Amino acid sequence: MITLDLAFFIQIINFGILLLVLNFALYKPIRAILAERRQEIESARERALSVDNQVNDKVSEYEARLRDAKSEASAKRAELLKEAQAQEAGVLDKARRDAAYSIASIRERIAKESVDTRAVLQKQAGLLSDDICEKILGRSL
Repeated sequence: MITLDLAFFIQIINFGILLLVLNFALYKPIRAILAERRQEIESARERALSVDNQVNDKVSEYEARLRDAKSEASAKRAELLKEAQAQEAGVLDKARRDAAYSIASIRERIAKESVDTRAVLQKQAGLLSDDICEKILGRSL
């Protein structure tokens, strides 16, 4: 059986003093260091979340600006394409008018040359027929 004598109570007092000394000398500084480290970790985590949120905001802002720039570029491209098509239509119309004018002037010139050539050919045909008649008849007409 266990006997409770004076040594037992001295051991309990020694143990209590040891707990007090260890608490002040070791446990409180360690707990303070752990609490400080926990605060640093929490503040670092909050800073990381803040930076992450800022990065996400910047990325979404960048993507929005990129979409705006793409849509603006697409609108500008469509506008330039319309202008180019309008210029192309104008150039083609001018080319058609020029071609029609050229064809009309060429036809007019051909008609005039045709009339002139007929006149010359009729004159030459008359002379040629006179020559043929003279040769056939053997005398001049």
